[in-house]
Amino acid sequence: MHLERIDHVGYAVTDLEEAIAYHRDLYDLTVVHRERVERDGVAEALLSVGESYIQLLEPLSDASPVARFMQRTGGPGIHHVGYGVRDVAAVLDELKQQGIRLVDDHPRRGSRGCTIAFLHPKSAMGVLIELVEDPTLGSHAATLDA
Repeated sequence: MHLERIDHVGYAVTDLEEAIAYHRDLYDLTVVHRERVERDGVAEALLSVGESYIQLLEPLSDASPVARFMQRTGGPGIHHVGYGVRDVAAVLDELKQQGIRLVDDHPRRGSRGCTIAFLHPKSAMGVLIELVEDPTLGSHAATLDA
């Protein structure tokens, strides 16, 4: 498996607008993308930091994985790290062969039109890992679990 970059660091937040203002005022960052990802139960904002992003994630309900994360950990904080890869499907196949525990068995659509899949923290040194194939970077097309 070849990681190409750190795509983003995902932060779980309780108030998206407050988190955006914090990052704007303290770090002079601006939002470059916003989206509601109903499948994952979050509203997100991406703030550009060089060629990477900070992804702010506000849960849309108490049933959201991000809400459950904050309930388990006692509040907001770093939720996951997103690594950029050329082909999520190929990486998943490789990881399955190695016996790595996955959250997503198949690639799926993420925000920004990216193809994504998550690795379980128990197979990634306690960190939730998101694999990100960004079509704007010339990545290969993957078969998506719609």
